[in-house]
Amino acid sequence: MEDLIWRTPSICGAGNNCPEVAITADSVLIRSTLARDTPPARLTHQEWRDLVDGIAKGEFTI
Repeated sequence: MEDLIWRTPSICGAGNNCPEVAITADSVLIRSTLARDTPPARLTHQEWRDLVDGIAKGEFTI
């Protein structure tokens, strides 16, 4: 896998239980800081936009 730049949400600060996202030309990869050795989930750019939109609209509960 190419060298990826992983980003965590700013709300996480120095926490170690956060999602990380890496964006490539053809996909968005998502992993947990608790399981960095596990293969990341791979979404298309449209799937990523739909996920972020759904989160912003409150369509998911925690």
